[in-house]
Amino acid sequence: MTKKWVYLFDEVEQAEQYAGDWDGVRGLLGGKGGNLAEMVRIGVPVPPGFTVTTEACNTYLEANGIFPEGMWEQELEALKVVESRTGKVFGDAKRPLLVSCRSGAKFSMPGMMDTVLNIGLTDETALGMIALTGDERFVYDSYRRLIQMFGSVVVGISDEMFEEVIDAARKKERAESDAEISANGWKEVIREFKKIYRLKTGIDFPNDPYVQLKLATEAVFKSWNGKRAMDYRKAANISHDLGTAVSIVTMVFGNMGDDSATGVAMTRNGSTGEKHIEGDYLTNAQGEDVVAGIRMTKEISQLRTEMPAAYAEFEEVARNLEKHYREMQDVEFTIEKGKLWMLQTRDGKRTAQAAVRIAVDMADEGLISKEEAVLRVSPEQMDFFLHPQFDRRAKATARSNGDMLANGLNVSPGAACGVVALDADLAELWSKEGKDVIMVRPETKPDDVHGMLAAEGILTSRGGRTSHAALVARQFGKPAVVGVSALEIDMNKRQVQVRDKVIHEGDWLSVDGTNGDVFLGKLATIVPDIRDPWLIRLLSWADQFRKLGVWANADYPVDAQRALDYGAEGIGLCRSEHMFFEPGRLPHVQKMIMTDLPIERREALNAVLPFQREDFAGLFRVMDGRPVIIRLLDPPLHEFLPNHVDLRRELSDIKIRLQHADSLQKVDELLDQFKKKESLLKRADSLHEANPMLGMRGVRLGIIVPEITTMQVRAIFEAACLVAKEGVDVRPEVMIPLTTHVNELKIQRENLENEAKSVMDEKGVAIDYKFGTMIELPRAALTANEIAEYAEFFSFGTNDLTQTTYGISRDDAESGFLIDYIEKGVLPDNPFATIDRNGVGQLMEIGISKGREIRPDLECGICGEHGGDPASIALCHALGLSYVSCSPFRVPIARLAAAHAALKERMDS
Repeated sequence: MTKKWVYLFDEVEQAEQYAGDWDGVRGLLGGKGGNLAEMVRIGVPVPPGFTVTTEACNTYLEANGIFPEGMWEQELEALKVVESRTGKVFGDAKRPLLVSCRSGAKFSMPGMMDTVLNIGLTDETALGMIALTGDERFVYDSYRRLIQMFGSVVVGISDEMFEEVIDAARKKERAESDAEISANGWKEVIREFKKIYRLKTGIDFPNDPYVQLKLATEAVFKSWNGKRAMDYRKAANISHDLGTAVSIVTMVFGNMGDDSATGVAMTRNGSTGEKHIEGDYLTNAQGEDVVAGIRMTKEISQLRTEMPAAYAEFEEVARNLEKHYREMQDVEFTIEKGKLWMLQTRDGKRTAQAAVRIAVDMADEGLISKEEAVLRVSPEQMDFFLHPQFDRRAKATARSNGDMLANGLNVSPGAACGVVALDADLAELWSKEGKDVIMVRPETKPDDVHGMLAAEGILTSRGGRTSHAALVARQFGKPAVVGVSALEIDMNKRQVQVRDKVIHEGDWLSVDGTNGDVFLGKLATIVPDIRDPWLIRLLSWADQFRKLGVWANADYPVDAQRALDYGAEGIGLCRSEHMFFEPGRLPHVQKMIMTDLPIERREALNAVLPFQREDFAGLFRVMDGRPVIIRLLDPPLHEFLPNHVDLRRELSDIKIRLQHADSLQKVDELLDQFKKKESLLKRADSLHEANPMLGMRGVRLGIIVPEITTMQVRAIFEAACLVAKEGVDVRPEVMIPLTTHVNELKIQRENLENEAKSVMDEKGVAIDYKFGTMIELPRAALTANEIAEYAEFFSFGTNDLTQTTYGISRDDAESGFLIDYIEKGVLPDNPFATIDRNGVGQLMEIGISKGREIRPDLECGICGEHGGDPASIALCHALGLSYVSCSPFRVPIARLAAAHAALKERMDS
């Protein structure tokens, strides 16, 4: 039996394998074909037609351009049925049937594939149409459209050649728009079009309607593999093996006079989500005119006055479609001589703000449940909602003007504009002067933090998704693009060069951290509002459904308050070392590092202690009644000293200046500077490690230099006792980083508990606290049962766990081979962006299982950058973690992603 390749719109239910399966119908007939069939089924006025399946397309492409056996014959049979339903005959001179040939894949790809209208018009049938309609102008307008679209879509003639002819016709007749060109004008255009077709193809435009239809069907099939379609699918993560269906639909005409029109509309506002029809239309036009921008369109609301009966029917159809699909619809329609016809419906594209409002409103209206409303908004949309975005038109204009400079890694979403500052001090200075700043660096270091905090956005020529720049940018919600290798930064000339364009310090740049684009100049932005009432309600519903706790990474009280405002339930990571870099503290830290005398080391640390105590007290006050996990010092000591390469350069500079000193006083000053720099260099060299990530840091540093741990623990518990006396509910949790062996933890816990007890005895206050560790090395995960004897909680540091599991440096890999690996499919995802389920995920599972064997109530969380990644959050839910911790700005995303994970688990069970 010959396979069925073609379905009439009212035949869909005959496809038994797809009966009642909407997803299957879309897969077979494409979104357009499936929706046309569904509209017919529910009684919406749709012109008669049929759909050639996606399977036919794939078979055609696999056979290198040969129609599947029986497909063309089935298409002709379906055409006969359409003829009988319309009372017209395809190719007939007296009552000619005209059809459109439209693409339509399973997933909407607007404008990416091809469509041909008015198929069936020839010299002979045109005369028949004129006799039927009495409107010569309308017929020749339609005929020229066929030749133009057929020439462009089917045989690849540049559309500009056709448009030049139309421009000439407008000028000749002094017409302001195509609608004012006369019948004679269009006849002359058709003659010129046919000449162009002959010139470019070597043959005449086909005067056989069946040849037109066959070639148009093939053109739509071929457009599936067109470059723009493939690029779109890649960007939208749509599979390349789905194929497109072809819908053949009876032509209805919006260009038959002032009682005819065509338009595109959405059943709700796609920008704001407001519940009113939004769209555009044109009278006396065809659909392509509305989207092509050739004529000034009219607001859909004007149709109510211009054609009240048709508008009333359209409004009712729009309501019914929304009720049927339980989703905002994007529709195309034509009004022919006052009669409404629906040509397409599909789920409407919308902004993130609109997506949230529509989901909440539809739940309130009873169209969908609260669970569905939460699932309707993706974490990616939430990301867009929470960060300033560039205005789409501004970006399009910048691209067309040649102002897009480069593209890099989109590590922290949002839009930022500012003047270029090439170092942190200048960024901070200019910010204090009221300037918006983009800090541009080859890469950032911890002592650049003040400049990063002052800047609106960050741009680096090196680094990866978890580089210092990326981590800090996400932490503080700064839009950032890193790893832009096209940037050539010249610190001597204080300028940046990208190919032939030179950007001087102080020039404006715009950075799009959402997709990694960098633009010259200042682009317009749109700022979202976290207080949006629909967002608040949607997230409150999400909180009802999720099982994972959502905590935040925060180092300062202002970050903690922001985290609370965004819905965080605790602090999952306070990086205590960030406090060391503050200008008032760094000299004391450096003194502690430089000295070899224990008493001087204690003096330096005692000077830092009040600062740390104040910071912790501020965090505890903000997080009243909520847990605060404080990680003790993690980085190696050399990070608190100037870079040894910079020191060598400065020493060389001082030597040169000594040779040219013009007084003994100047010599003494320079010698003093030299001794200090030389001393710093010696200590930096002595602390230098070939691989600091695997060197003396974290728990190792705490054991070798125990005074650091003692000072930090004292600061934590003095702060806790202080605010507890103020009536604050303090819940500190002290975390040891980089544990590999249980003995490390045993030693640290003993020191910690002794100091904590000492402080609480001194202050006369008992503080309930937890002691735990980070699981960020494979051995820690594999021996978690031993570690759980001394740890009341685990926090998985998945950044380092990924590095040590893969044996690769995240920064080096992301700016090097890892990008190629992902592009070539060697790795399915960037493991530093999404947790590697089979490797790192297994280690986490082992760690959780072994830890809870010893301590069933063991609190397990994640505090790496993966804590804000939706796919990683889904894995954390599946593994049974207690919470995820992420930057404050990603807390709402994590709340939504955690709810999605719980709801999808419920649906699958």
